[in-house]
Amino acid sequence: MSLCLAAGAVSAVLAVEAFTLTWMHSIEKIRWEEDWRIEAGALVITEARIRGSGAGMEPPADAVLKNGVWHYRPTVHPQAVLRLTHSPYTAGYTLCTNTVCAPLADRLPGIDNNAVIELMACK
Repeated sequence: MSLCLAAGAVSAVLAVEAFTLTWMHSIEKIRWEEDWRIEAGALVITEARIRGSGAGMEPPADAVLKNGVWHYRPTVHPQAVLRLTHSPYTAGYTLCTNTVCAPLADRLPGIDNNAVIELMACK
């Protein structure tokens, strides 16, 4: 399995079956994390974590607080494509594999400052 990344004419392929996306809430500056896996040609979320709460980011009712972090499983159908906004006005996304975490934009050198990054299972 592989994860394909694309932003305009720039693309990359990561040989992974699972990954974690992290980012900071643009207003509250609280970290969010989502664990994803590639399954049957789609992206499936397996768990999410919020390291606090604030305006518009309350954890769902079934979330469990462990060591100051809310853990829960989002009820989201498998996704063909994740679209993430890359902007100079907010901190960027980080993509973690089982071996390394790096800014998502670093995996797509040369992308525009205002780009939409698409993540999908490679065909």
